[in-house]
Amino acid sequence: MKIGKLSIIIPAYNEGNTIHLILNKIKAVDLIEDIQKEVIIVNDFSKDNTEEAIFTYQRENPELPISYYKHEYNKGKGAALHTGIAKATGEYLIIQDADLEYDPAEYNDLLRPVCAGFADVVYGSRFMGSNPHRILFFWHTIGNRWLTFASNMFSNLNLTDMETCYKLFDTKMIQSIKLTEQRFGFEPEVTQKVARIPKIRIYEVGISYYGRTYEEGKKIGWKDGVRAIYCILKYGLFKAN
Repeated sequence: MKIGKLSIIIPAYNEGNTIHLILNKIKAVDLIEDIQKEVIIVNDFSKDNTEEAIFTYQRENPELPISYYKHEYNKGKGAALHTGIAKATGEYLIIQDADLEYDPAEYNDLLRPVCAGFADVVYGSRFMGSNPHRILFFWHTIGNRWLTFASNMFSNLNLTDMETCYKLFDTKMIQSIKLTEQRFGFEPEVTQKVARIPKIRIYEVGISYYGRTYEEGKKIGWKDGVRAIYCILKYGLFKAN
């Protein structure tokens, strides 16, 4: 499939210290088949200098197309993704966290199955391949694997990393899905709903993972894990819209 433009959706909350670094990495990536980039940043009512950092970056790097949107109050990561997805104009879009846990240099790994005509959706798995993975939290890993297993039970997929940030979607397809989860429930909801699409072709590729500690800014907690279980049951077992 020929892709003219990739939309890169970045939800941002209190990432003023690092957002310029991730934007530098995005700018440095040369996408395969001369695919162009569209960066869409959604500021979810940050309390730090995130907005100022983005405006400064836009002024100093006009060659990188950046569209900026902000929420008037904090709605959650899922809500920021809803806003970004609605604004995307590329044939495909990918989700990129504003921190440095995921490496934009690997966009091409996710794009290849699509460009080769095999895939409609590609997940980047932190549990596949030989790429670098920072060693951090044992119970987070167990939790991620358990949530993926539970999600697979109801979606009938065999994913290894449902909770991954790196998800590449056909833009029109994902825009046609009604998504409602405002926070980290986005991951199980979108996975269950995408899995229901007739003849959908979902692929998975191995990616690196440079995780953060809570002192370094990691935001997800145990309550989000409980919500994820609820969402798996709601959208998987009970097929909620």
